[in-house]
Amino acid sequence: MLCGDTEDEALRQPHTPPPHIFVERTLALIKPDAADKADEIEDLILRSGFTILQKRTLQLSPEQCSDFYAEQYGKRFFPSLTAFMSSGPITVLALARHQAIATWKALMGPASSAKARETHPECLRARFGTSDLRNAVHGSETFSAAERELKFMFPNSVIEPIPMGEAAKDYLNKYINPTLLKGLTELYMAG
Repeated sequence: MLCGDTEDEALRQPHTPPPHIFVERTLALIKPDAADKADEIEDLILRSGFTILQKRTLQLSPEQCSDFYAEQYGKRFFPSLTAFMSSGPITVLALARHQAIATWKALMGPASSAKARETHPECLRARFGTSDLRNAVHGSETFSAAERELKFMFPNSVIEPIPMGEAAKDYLNKYINPTLLKGLTELYMAG
């Protein structure tokens, strides 16, 4: 009940359902060239409305880099990319928020740090990157890439799709409702 309202007035106010918020996950890497700026970059990430679900700092081997960037295999820059990405520690972040992939891509800016400085001077790559290769951060390009990259960097995590519609009702009826019913029954019987 709102301050100053009578109980009848509070009951007459229309009930509006809470808004639906769909949370998306994406992977963010702070590359070796920006390792000393990781705290500052993380602060910018948090101020942009992201939640950091998981974080780890590690140094990948050239073989792990080759596996992670397998889609780039055969491109001219691939050897330089794997050598650079295995040259020092990286910070790996699992990020979440509404439209996480698009928002993270916008925060990163263009892949070329020089272009980023010209067109998006406030983005992370303009501020912390020095070249096309040494551009400070990496992010997943698509939903399927995010799923694959998150599983690669956090192999022990369970990343399940959020059920919607009938699938959500089935899940609730099968797994949640029986537990709730049992718990509520026990609470009632104990009271």
